[in-house]
Amino acid sequence: MTRGQRKPKQPKYQRAMVVVAHADDAEFGCSGTVAKWCKEGMDVVYVIVTDGSKGIDDRTITPQQLASMRSDEQIAAGKILGLKDVRFLGFPDAYLEPTLEVRKAITREIRRFKPDVLITTSPTRTLTGRGYIGHPDHFAAGEAALSAVYPAARDHLTFPELLAEGFEPHKVKEVLIMVSDKPDFWVDVTKTITIAIQALAAHVSQVGDWDAEKMLRRWKRAEGKKRGVQYAEAFKRFVLD
Repeated sequence: MTRGQRKPKQPKYQRAMVVVAHADDAEFGCSGTVAKWCKEGMDVVYVIVTDGSKGIDDRTITPQQLASMRSDEQIAAGKILGLKDVRFLGFPDAYLEPTLEVRKAITREIRRFKPDVLITTSPTRTLTGRGYIGHPDHFAAGEAALSAVYPAARDHLTFPELLAEGFEPHKVKEVLIMVSDKPDFWVDVTKTITIAIQALAAHVSQVGDWDAEKMLRRWKRAEGKKRGVQYAEAFKRFVLD
């Protein structure tokens, strides 16, 4: 490159995917970023790996009723955010493992929607916070999603039965890991924090008596302070070759 010649700008991403274990996981972790992407015109798809049938204290509600409630809540949150689609894979809540079956199901969705960038949860437990030690489903979903990104979604010889279903290989360009203890990438969500709060509040069965607005603003403000903005979301970023 000669002096004065500008490096070509990287093309803007058009498609994004968020892979999480439960309805509401993304609203807690990355809904400000998702709302920003949607406002910028990106097609964003959620993939919810489990059926969400376990996370409630009310013993009068059956697992089937809870699963239905949580899927409805996620769809409502998705409308607030502006999602293109929400896919429910239906694996049992609280029992998730990063099996080949789960990996293939996520691979199918990656090949279906062909995201440029994918957000998921960390595959490892972090013990740096207080009052929360992490959910095993989150780790399993993160591990399965990362294994689906590389190499399963990319390689035509992995899960060849997906080719027979019409799902051609796809290479994801970038991965963002939320809730990482070593973030290196922040997204300014100051202009979309209100949308993120509204989306989280749609998860009535999970928010309960919590002050969703106070909680989310506190978390995102803490990250924003690190970057000199009012509100931010933090990620561990991988740009894939």
